[in-house]
Amino acid sequence: MKFVAIGGGHGTAVTLRALRGIDDDVTGIVTVGDDGGSTGRLRAMLNVAAVGDLRKCLGALADPHHPLTQAFEHRFTVGELAGHTVGNLFLVGLIDATGDLEASVDAAAQALGVTGTIVPASRQGVVLLASHDRGVTRGQTAVARTPDIHLLSLDPPSPPAPSRALRALEEADVIVIGPGSLYTSVLAACVVPAINRALALSRARKIYVANLRPEDPETLNFTLQDHVDALRAHGVEPTDVLVDQASQFATQTCRIDTRVVNLTTRNPLVHDVPKLRQAVIDACDIQPPRDF
Repeated sequence: MKFVAIGGGHGTAVTLRALRGIDDDVTGIVTVGDDGGSTGRLRAMLNVAAVGDLRKCLGALADPHHPLTQAFEHRFTVGELAGHTVGNLFLVGLIDATGDLEASVDAAAQALGVTGTIVPASRQGVVLLASHDRGVTRGQTAVARTPDIHLLSLDPPSPPAPSRALRALEEADVIVIGPGSLYTSVLAACVVPAINRALALSRARKIYVANLRPEDPETLNFTLQDHVDALRAHGVEPTDVLVDQASQFATQTCRIDTRVVNLTTRNPLVHDVPKLRQAVIDACDIQPPRDF
């Protein structure tokens, strides 16, 4: 089966690890709209696309025994490099040398021994724009601090999407959306116009993995149905929702097929990879891999 995970950050990295345990044919479509922390500093200095979410997702599909994989998440703590990760600097160096975001991600994937494919949601960096009753908020970090968002859009408004991302969505059997921050991770990837159209046309099963809790203030007081309604308002139509049984969303109603399952372990703030993998297997009635 062909799997696609779409979004960004830690949530999509967890999904990619889960899906890789089912099949090697996995594609991650990853937002490049981040502007905080190390990524934001590098964007400001070098005018490059955001690489932080790409770094996390490359690491999720990388060879875990490769020395570079083990170093990719190392974060420097002293001097001018303080706060930067090896992976961010590696990716930015590739982009600066080649001038090509996709080629740079491919080169990093090859170096890391990645199984599967990671592609940026757009071929250039974007800035997130959140419309609300008070006006428009600009930039991922600021959007994450904004409540009552009505619509998320991008600057530039129609960045080109990689052809491999569109082809992956067209050929996918299962598309997993999230988990992750609704506007600043999940929809940040989904609202790229060509990606959005490809999602709408795809006949794949589209599974939305709900967050474990609302995020303050981005989705403060959102119900499970509010999350789904926000996806639909942006042209994303899930066929199924996975909800952790310990989250506050577990007792809420939703107008599409909802599976309430155990998705966490001792840490109630992080989805568990094996449990998410099993939940996807069960939702899609997939025969588990032999070594599962």
